[in-house]
Amino acid sequence: MIADAQLNPAAIELGSFFPQPPDTVWRALTQPDLLERWLLRPTGFAASVGTRFRFAVPAPSIDEIACEVLAARPYQQLTYSWLLPQAEHPARWIVDWTLLPQGRGTRLLLTQTGFDIEDRRQKMLRNAMERHWKRSVLPRLGEVIHH
Repeated sequence: MIADAQLNPAAIELGSFFPQPPDTVWRALTQPDLLERWLLRPTGFAASVGTRFRFAVPAPSIDEIACEVLAARPYQQLTYSWLLPQAEHPARWIVDWTLLPQGRGTRLLLTQTGFDIEDRRQKMLRNAMERHWKRSVLPRLGEVIHH
């Protein structure tokens, strides 16, 4: 990240370091059996621009997340839309994973955008999602990458 970059308060921006090289991290982001272990079970996923896929969600109010791959640069970047069409308040976000070689390891930057923080409900959802990424999802990703 550039030192003088302005952080977007409406975005979730998280960085993690993994001692494994980018190809190992990329596999965890793109192989369906690995994705299911740390994020959600994908259906129809391929790391190819234009691919439409779904994540199964084990929650009664939301049974799936509709997604489309927007960018896929192997070992560098994976971006997809994240749509909750059947939620009480439908939402559409963009989830971006950027991989940066750092020494023998990888710096992974997660950015999730599309929140309207002027809306109290969306601001609360943004904060809850950030906590979920930090406390649950990224640690599980680390476990998958390490094995």
